[in-house]
Amino acid sequence: MSHPETIVHLEHDGKVLLVDQSGNGPIIPVKGRTEVGEFLRFPTVEEIEKLGISWEQKRETHIEFDEVQYVVIKGYPNLSWPKNWSWKDDIISDNSVHPVAREAIYRSIHRLVSKVVVRNSNNEILLAKVSRGHFAGHWTLPGGYMEHDEHPKVACVREAIEEIGLEVVINDEKPIITQQIFSSEGISFVSFTYQSNWDGDLDQLILQEDEISAVKWFDLDFAISIVPSYFDSKALKALKD
Repeated sequence: MSHPETIVHLEHDGKVLLVDQSGNGPIIPVKGRTEVGEFLRFPTVEEIEKLGISWEQKRETHIEFDEVQYVVIKGYPNLSWPKNWSWKDDIISDNSVHPVAREAIYRSIHRLVSKVVVRNSNNEILLAKVSRGHFAGHWTLPGGYMEHDEHPKVACVREAIEEIGLEVVINDEKPIITQQIFSSEGISFVSFTYQSNWDGDLDQLILQEDEISAVKWFDLDFAISIVPSYFDSKALKALKD
């Protein structure tokens, strides 16, 4: 039996609705199952209607496997906590769950980044010119992905040391927190941007050779106009509020 090309990822407080190949459910996955039997999957719109579940559509995620385009509709059910649905964390390790559902669950987990705004006494912003990755050739705030067991405040200090050789001292301002999904792939990013003050000599900084090609002070307004990162722009604009 083929897999439907449009299905619905219904989720409520960590619980997800799975059905069998015939659309019957809810079905509970087996965590760590390696053998593949009759596959479990997300339901279709019609199957949800037959189950009598009212729900609201939030967005779509597009997934491609073997040149087949799948549309995963993310929705929220209008019901109390569904205790007989699957735990989200149990789905990924069951080989009987169809890869489309497992991929959609994986993409729904937030990617966390931590950055730092370094300002001098002239209210200028320190930016680093990136030499690789998505923003290669552009100016950005120092920062990057958080480690799995790392607090965002610790992460931005580590990233500043790694990228530009500066051990920043974070001030008492609360971090600027922003979240965004940038494409139909459905991956959500959350950014924590902290603030620090520094009036040192740029020539003393040790740049990470394969990642940062230059550092420079910029006027706040000009910095806002040149950063390509949505998160950097939001954080810098927040400094003007």
